[in-house]
Amino acid sequence: MQPIRPAATSVSLWAFVLVSAVARPVPADEPPPAVAPFAAAAAKAHQEAWAKHLQQPVQITNSLGMKFRLIPPGSFTMGSPADEEWHREEEVLHRVTLTKPYYLAVTEVTQGQYQAVMGENPSFCLGDTLPVDTVTWAQAAEFCKKLGDKDHAKYRLPREAEWEYACRAGTTTPFHTGKTINTDQANYDGNYNYAGGPKGVFREAACAVGQFSPNAWGIHDMHGNVWEWCADWYAEYPQAEVRDPQGPAAGDCRVFRGGCWINFPAVCRSANRANVVPESWHFHLGFRVVRELP
Repeated sequence: MQPIRPAATSVSLWAFVLVSAVARPVPADEPPPAVAPFAAAAAKAHQEAWAKHLQQPVQITNSLGMKFRLIPPGSFTMGSPADEEWHREEEVLHRVTLTKPYYLAVTEVTQGQYQAVMGENPSFCLGDTLPVDTVTWAQAAEFCKKLGDKDHAKYRLPREAEWEYACRAGTTTPFHTGKTINTDQANYDGNYNYAGGPKGVFREAACAVGQFSPNAWGIHDMHGNVWEWCADWYAEYPQAEVRDPQGPAAGDCRVFRGGCWINFPAVCRSANRANVVPESWHFHLGFRVVRELP
């Protein structure tokens, strides 16, 4: 009896599978999460390690030219200590763990970008490179949906914990710039100072996005310029550690963060929270977006 030989097509198929398996890059072991506090060099190292692991770039650019930076998973202490100047009772310190990486827009959405997607520009301070303002929460969410349809990707507003984690970039100080801030670092009302820092200029308007140095993740304008809508309904913070918080399922007000050009610097702290009914619009309220990984 002759031995049974596999058909030539079967041999070819198995050879293809074997070659494909060898050729396909295999992700390295998962890097450790970014556990705050950590220094700027460590922030960049975490980004690079997770980008390599995920086989994704640290920075991507979408069809509108919007740039996004990879924010790796990690944990941090959200809120502020009682001795922080201008601390508010609602800023309850609690540990937060974020288990999923995400891409965050390097800047606030500009008026030019908003116009390209929505076909209109509702802003008070006009200029294509200025952040869009005077938008409701629903308009910001609709922008994310339409941009996602255009790019075949998932865009959304950042959750409040994602926003603060990205803003802090490993720091535990009132600002990602340190214990204080100045008007060479952010756009706010420089007639006022914070924690003994210097007074500065009051520009009396929003600035073009990305003019100030970024934080350790490579994100600009998290302090000042315009307020930024978040995805969450407003609620009191939990007292215990939480994982991937998304806020309550329903509520009366939505969260917005970051302070703006008309505020004194204490309002622009990493921990400061604000909320308003989602139908509201203000000449100093805009947003930035998250792009989820594929």
